[in-house]
Amino acid sequence: MPELPEVETVRRGLAPVMEGVVIELAEVNRPDLRWPFPESMAERLTGKQILQLRRRSKYILADLDSGETLLVHLGMSGRMTISGHTVGEFHHPHPTPAKHDHVVFHMANGVRITFNDARRFGAMDLMATGQESDFWLIKDLGPEPLGNEFDGGYLKARLKGRKTPIKTALLDQHIISGLGNIYVCEVLYRAGIHPARKVGELSGKQVESLVPIIRDVLNEAIEAGGSSLKDYRKADGELGYFQHSFAVYDQEGNPCPTPLCETKITRIVQSGRSSFFCAQCQR
Repeated sequence: MPELPEVETVRRGLAPVMEGVVIELAEVNRPDLRWPFPESMAERLTGKQILQLRRRSKYILADLDSGETLLVHLGMSGRMTISGHTVGEFHHPHPTPAKHDHVVFHMANGVRITFNDARRFGAMDLMATGQESDFWLIKDLGPEPLGNEFDGGYLKARLKGRKTPIKTALLDQHIISGLGNIYVCEVLYRAGIHPARKVGELSGKQVESLVPIIRDVLNEAIEAGGSSLKDYRKADGELGYFQHSFAVYDQEGNPCPTPLCETKITRIVQSGRSSFFCAQCQR
């Protein structure tokens, strides 16, 4: 599933061709994705101007001049791709409609934004603009890891007294929003912390040290366009390339990248998810 860097990359790709532009026609080709679309979604989107594209956790939020905000969740295999625009000397023509093109935005500037989702685990919904803190998908989320509310003091307070493994805690969206399996594995490698280590065993200094590492890993991944493993593509259809920088994720059996460490990367399963780590460097 796309994590924060992938969703932020898609948002940044869409913003130049969607912000300030009217949706000339919203084409909705099925009644639902992961759950039913809101009532009359096509009519509520058609003719509306997109004022701003934002991101909250793993959701893209499009503020409309109607006072509503469109929430988009890419799910496991969802893609939002751009066609009909020119970048430099290259023009990206509109492709032939595909089987899983479930929602298509025909923009007034001639651009077409297509939401394609083969497995239909994605979602779209509408809410009142400015009321997302009360929306059921967002209201219980923790702070953004790249935001000002997330710092060492906050993380120490939220983890105090917990007996869960540190990896489980960092994946808890109520504590930190947007982090997923890939980036938590990479963060814990850089921090030198074993993913199964209990939170209560960590010192306050170790917990605080996670904050800048989390920021660094996420920012590096965003700059690389995210990680393309299976279905994920950027809005221009290109692959992200942060997967080429993985130190431990999906590296089982490969040597640890730490200089002079000859230990091979190990994989264990935690709460149904694979954790990758170096048993020598991560304690």
